Amino acid sequence: MIVLNDLLHLPVPLVLASQSPRRQALMRHVGFQFTSIVPSIDEDAVDTSLPPHEYVRELAFRKAIRGCEMTQVDAIVIGSDTTVVLDDEVLNKPADADDAARMLRRLSGRTHVVHTGLALVGRGKGLGRRVASRATKVTFRELSDEEIAAYVASGSPLDKAGAYGIQDDFGAVFVSHVEGCYYTIVGLPLELLYTELRCLVEESDHA
Repeated sequence: MIVLNDLLHLPVPLVLASQSPRRQALMRHVGFQFTSIVPSIDEDAVDTSLPPHEYVRELAFRKAIRGCEMTQVDAIVIGSDTTVVLDDEVLNKPADADDAARMLRRLSGRTHVVHTGLALVGRGKGLGRRVASRATKVTFRELSDEEIAAYVASGSPLDKAGAYGIQDDFGAVFVSHVEGCYYTIVGLPLELLYTELRCLVEESDHA
């Protein structure tokens, strides 16, 4: 497998500031080498009335900054955050099973937008910062009460924005149409990550 760190000529290691197994698996799948840390930030401190793309960018940036503070070596720290927006309302992780079921009933048969923010913060070697985001439209087919109850009972929706994961065995069959980047829905737009890393390195070369 191609090691993307080498292809991008990254001058320092990568650190993923996330506990998400999905983001970690995506990065390994395409050939990134990295370590991971779990940044502790107060997500409730970010105003949910911000435009969704600004909201996820701010959260991603705070995660990357916190990760940079926790890292003891020069590195490029990656922060990412994902949310679901329906009728201009942000749907983050459900509070409990009832909240998850409520979200899924609202999403049933409708189109929503998934926003994922990405932040890169360089520590050392003249590396700067980059923040970006992607949005993807997702359409659900009509869901039955039985399907919603079974999915919620599995526990899978409880740690996911919008109470579903398109990568889940069962959650995947809820989605009838996607318009945009699939990996934005999973939580880490890989092409955007690669492109932003390349830009960060090029900017540091010309600094």
